[in-house]
Amino acid sequence: MPHPELPPTPAGPVLAARHQAPHSPRPEERPPAAPGDQGRPPSTSGHHGQPAPVPGPLPRNPYLRLFAAPGTRAFTAGNLIARLPMGMFGVSAVIMIAAAYDSYALAGAVTATGTAAGALTAPWIARLVDRCGQARIAVPATAYAVLGQVVLLLCVHQRAPVWALFATAALTATSPNTGGMSRARWAHLFRGDRDALHTANAFEQAVDELCFMLGPVVAALVCSTLFPEAGTLVAATLFLGGVLVFTAQRATEPPVAPRTAAGSPLRVPGMVPLLAVFLATGAVFGSMEVVTLAYVDGPLAGPVLALQAAGSCAAGLLYGRARRTARLRFCLAAMSVLMTLPLLAASTGSLLALAAGLLVAGMATAPTMVTGMGLVQRMTPASQLNEGMTLAVTALLGGIAAGSATGGWAADHAPFPAFGFLIPVTAASLALTLALRVDRADYEPSTP
Repeated sequence: MPHPELPPTPAGPVLAARHQAPHSPRPEERPPAAPGDQGRPPSTSGHHGQPAPVPGPLPRNPYLRLFAAPGTRAFTAGNLIARLPMGMFGVSAVIMIAAAYDSYALAGAVTATGTAAGALTAPWIARLVDRCGQARIAVPATAYAVLGQVVLLLCVHQRAPVWALFATAALTATSPNTGGMSRARWAHLFRGDRDALHTANAFEQAVDELCFMLGPVVAALVCSTLFPEAGTLVAATLFLGGVLVFTAQRATEPPVAPRTAAGSPLRVPGMVPLLAVFLATGAVFGSMEVVTLAYVDGPLAGPVLALQAAGSCAAGLLYGRARRTARLRFCLAAMSVLMTLPLLAASTGSLLALAAGLLVAGMATAPTMVTGMGLVQRMTPASQLNEGMTLAVTALLGGIAAGSATGGWAADHAPFPAFGFLIPVTAASLALTLALRVDRADYEPSTP
């Protein structure tokens, strides 16, 4: 289930958040860099990103330039550990619940509950991160979410009543947006350099896809070789450890944004229609994960599902090298067409054809998410960017919840084996239809 940055709830991923210094000039408002400074990132040294020069010439490769700024490798390493569980929690939850209760519909509904709860709490957690800082909020929030995962694991292991699974799934709702916090650091370090921010966003999306490529494989392997609950246990451990490593890198942490009199980012013109697009896009991801797991139904389910993320990861890295971004509706049009490939492949009954179809279909995911999140960044006031990006994550989570539940129902009541793959195709077409109505030439950036 390749996506942008979703908090690691039982249903899997979500997307980006960022906070920045109060009233920091937006990229479009800052004066151009001096000729000798073109392409050089404003790096940091010291607490809260105090400017410091970067010695020596920078490499020409845009991805290598990202890591020329001091501290970027350290926070990226910690964030990678924290984000790998994003690709594990959803698959692990589906496997352990389906194994214990023999129902993919129940597994999809429980994971959807956890995702929906996370969608409700995510904007509040993001606002706290804006006002109090990443380290101060992310660590306790992660600890509480991990506790919820452990309680859910114990309930499944003890075959607790079904209502207990829904109740404990909601306890995981405090997961902070780790991918969003990483994007916030890039946005702070490369503020004013739109090309570098595009490359950084593409890198972060590729990281998401890498996590969703490896996560299902690791989850399926651990669950099949050890015990069904092992995937959730390993994912919870990695999540907590990664957040601790990430938040320990205080030098690159963006400054805290003070309280602002500005209204909700929902009031920004064009934001609500764009969030509707994210909602439909999330349904693509949530349904594709569940219907693929149900269709394959075995140890190969994880590797097959990971191929979609592999295609997205490769496309995202290539997209990050481009100097210009595509229109959102063009990306969604490509996704709508490519999502028909898994449906056609599943109709043939060939697992190899399904794997190839998922690989190609995933190539539209990263460009779509990078473009969509770039629009959110440009539309949202700088002092509320973390909250604005998390609203996009919330919409995506809501779509994933609906897609997971619908995909689980389709898997249990399918009139023919490939029936479930109609769900992501329909959701992608809906996202395109919405984008045709709301997409504009780049959305004029709002005034902070």
